[in-house]
Amino acid sequence: MLLSIAYDGRNYHGFQVQKNAVTVEEVFQDALVRVFGARLPVKGCSRTDSGVHANQFCISMKTESRIPCERVIPAMNTNLPPDIAVTDCREVLEEFHARYSCIGKEYLYRILNRTARDPFSEGRALHYPYPLDTELLRTACRDFAGYHDFTAFCSSGSAVEDTRRTIFRANVERKGDFVEFRVAGDGFLYNMVRIMTGTLLEISRGSIPVEGIPEILESRDRRRAGPTAPAWGLYLNRVFYSESELI
Repeated sequence: MLLSIAYDGRNYHGFQVQKNAVTVEEVFQDALVRVFGARLPVKGCSRTDSGVHANQFCISMKTESRIPCERVIPAMNTNLPPDIAVTDCREVLEEFHARYSCIGKEYLYRILNRTARDPFSEGRALHYPYPLDTELLRTACRDFAGYHDFTAFCSSGSAVEDTRRTIFRANVERKGDFVEFRVAGDGFLYNMVRIMTGTLLEISRGSIPVEGIPEILESRDRRRAGPTAPAWGLYLNRVFYSESELI
């Protein structure tokens, strides 16, 4: 069974269960106990940091229960807190794994770009009161696309050996007072999207030239990229399991 959930990450220390912190996985499994009568093991499509949100996060699990998918959704939502919701449920093959069957993800970073703060987007978007040239940033972020070594866009402390990833597309759009950076790829390193966002903000400030991303990539030097943008503007937006979804 594959379930898609959405959640507001403000009250959680990421997805994966931790000993001394409340996580999305822990709360989700609590609901499973009430619906299925057992604390079923689950496989998440990704790890998310404390404060990061998800518009789509996928979880696979095995169960012998005969509860049909259409009944699982309301049953789970009745037993989940308001900041977590099951949005889809479907049957999958037994060998399906939410993480290892995934062929790509799309992340969204939301920026409130106006002088005044917005209390309704507090904790859900980065407030950036200085002007942002979306055309400039759109031009710059195109250089993320392709197969590259993203060492310069990975936080220190990551244990990943292969730092090469393929970015299918990257784009910046303005929607009213909000500027949205969307990036889709076959995988992402630790804090990669947040560092990408921080780099784009440095380009906007003029601290990094608009054509500077290829040189930063080639350098493989974390110090050449921008700062890590705060977690609360980041959303896991979509999870892809077939090539047709990537188009």
